[in-house]
Amino acid sequence: MEGKRLKMKIINVILVITCFTFTNLSIVLAEKGMKGFGEQPLAKIAIHKTVLALHSSASITITPFHFLLGTQGDDTEWVTVELESPQPSVDDWVGVFSPANFNSLTCPSSSKAEEPYICSAPIKYKYANHSNANYTKTGKAILKFQLINQRADFSFALFSGGLSNPRLVAVSNSISFANPKAPVYPRLALGKSWDEMAVTWTSGYDIDEAVPFVEWGPERGSQTRSPAGTLTFTRNSMCGEPARTVGWRDPGFIHTSFLKELWPNLRYTYRLGHMLLSDGSYVWSKTYSFKASPYPGQNSLQRVIIFGDMGKAERDGSNEYANYQPGSLNTTDQLIKDLDNYDIVFHIGDLPYSNGYISQWDQFTAQVKEISSTVPYMIASGNHERDWPNTGSFYDTTDSGGECGVPAETMYYFPAENKAKFWYKADYGMFRFCIADSEHDWREGSEQYKFIEHCLATVDRKQQPWLIFSAHRPLGYSSNAWYGKEGSFEEPMGRESLQKLWQKYKVDIAFYGHVHNYERICPIYQNICVNSEKHHYSGTVNGTIHVVVGGGGSHLSDFSSVPPVWSLYRDLDFGFGKLTAFNHSYLLFEYKRSSDGKVYDFFTISRDYRDVLACVHDGCEKTTLAS
Repeated sequence: MEGKRLKMKIINVILVITCFTFTNLSIVLAEKGMKGFGEQPLAKIAIHKTVLALHSSASITITPFHFLLGTQGDDTEWVTVELESPQPSVDDWVGVFSPANFNSLTCPSSSKAEEPYICSAPIKYKYANHSNANYTKTGKAILKFQLINQRADFSFALFSGGLSNPRLVAVSNSISFANPKAPVYPRLALGKSWDEMAVTWTSGYDIDEAVPFVEWGPERGSQTRSPAGTLTFTRNSMCGEPARTVGWRDPGFIHTSFLKELWPNLRYTYRLGHMLLSDGSYVWSKTYSFKASPYPGQNSLQRVIIFGDMGKAERDGSNEYANYQPGSLNTTDQLIKDLDNYDIVFHIGDLPYSNGYISQWDQFTAQVKEISSTVPYMIASGNHERDWPNTGSFYDTTDSGGECGVPAETMYYFPAENKAKFWYKADYGMFRFCIADSEHDWREGSEQYKFIEHCLATVDRKQQPWLIFSAHRPLGYSSNAWYGKEGSFEEPMGRESLQKLWQKYKVDIAFYGHVHNYERICPIYQNICVNSEKHHYSGTVNGTIHVVVGGGGSHLSDFSSVPPVWSLYRDLDFGFGKLTAFNHSYLLFEYKRSSDGKVYDFFTISRDYRDVLACVHDGCEKTTLAS
């Protein structure tokens, strides 16, 4: 009976993956030669070239045959896949597809019928011999995969022919989570006011099916409910391929609720809810908790994590684990391990490196869930989120894989006035953060330049003494090898446009990603170190300290062979930064490696309010005759 069902499943797949193809996709990919997409592991799969080669003696099954995931409310599960092939080869591979039927009805249609066509790349893949050295001899293998709830069922497919010429040999039975539409992966973020927390999550429920909300309240107090808004995006929202073509996957629905009038530093619990319109019943997430933000200027211990360019990796070893973002899981795990010792995270660009493969956004939000559900997870725009030709990007590159910022701006909340203009201010206790968007024009006279100056100028340094500027690309200083070859040691036009603002408003520290390493620059102005100290800074703020923290997890970037005189510390490893404000007069910065969580570089700043007021070169208005 089970054998007949499996045959019927294979027949159905044959019927589904029929004569659909994308207009000119084969031509486009051939012209590109897959160039520009090689960084994303899924881009190596030429899924559009798939041909049917189903073999009666080949099989791939998930055991047990009828398997329901997440029956205990979990959104992550491990499954076992058994496969058998009569003609095993070293380049055989297994792809995970969701929805399970490779539904080509969602593909753009074409008037020209060609080879049977699988319209979307798999969510993940693994070579058949990944953990089975004798596979090529026995034709049998057992693989373990980790699946997350992604709003649809799953099936597994065995291919021969490698990644470049895939031949579909066998298709498995399908499996599903108990409730594929359940609310998952909460993401906290600061609201537009200090006493507001935004909660964003993903589900399969549109507003005509269920009403989304958050039930929340003080940890040991009465609970209330706050409504949530619902957004999504479509294939037509994407700007190019692969996001519009083989990389497309329905993102589900993104909900955001605002929890308001929070008490400073008080711990709250919350859970995500949906009231089903069909019968009035409720669907709930697990219960989470967070600590409300301190009042602006509040004198309490405040700890901030900051890094860029982390990416994602699969814990099951799929998608060429350790090749693309080899340090991402180490960074994630170290932050989870240390979760009680910081209050907020700033991930300054290049989040999952999905590069147009939309399924990877779910994978990333699942990876960081333990962090983002507990502390505000603030993001910035990177080139791999935003850049696409002729879409208003400052850089005319294809780094976003056709996403042009849409998934990032929808999947995460950030307190910008206009989310398509990815710049905002964030107040957290004694800190003011001015988060810039390096992928839009920041030069003098631009809309963003005016925002940056307003953000820096409007902070009360007596109450919020620690003024932080951040952007994805190094707009200040970096001795990365490619910048060295350009002779600029910065993003061109970066500090030329902004250094007078940093100096005038006495910015303490500027943080950057994009360059995948760690580097700390001396307090500097106009290429000159203004302080000879290496670790302990005190007194007048006469220059800004620039720090590159782009070693969150993606492949590392080499330094120039000769360090510039302003480069105090360089580390070619994965890591992140941590700021600790003990009070209004003492700040500690630490650089920690992701591998062991130990401190490898640090500096302190100690000063009084009068030290911020003191005039420095280009830091005060010209005096008048009356003075």
